[in-house]
Amino acid sequence: MSNKEELIEMQGKVDEVLPDARFRVTLDNGHKLVAYSGGKMRKHRIRVLAGDTVSLEMSPYDLSKGRITFRHLPPRAGGAPARHRR
Repeated sequence: MSNKEELIEMQGKVDEVLPDARFRVTLDNGHKLVAYSGGKMRKHRIRVLAGDTVSLEMSPYDLSKGRITFRHLPPRAGGAPARHRR
């Protein structure tokens, strides 16, 4: 995945957490693939769990693999604003 312009960006849902920091993801269009966590997500220790909605990038040459680039937060219940940790 060398050139940023060639990447396909999609959204999907994590079905299963696999060993070796990989995830089984189902895209919004129904396609299933195996994805891994991107470098910045690993660096900032962003956890991805089964059931999470994620954005991912795929190479047009191999549509069976992808890289998770963003984990979408579920909507919060209640009207209280989020508290920031210090």
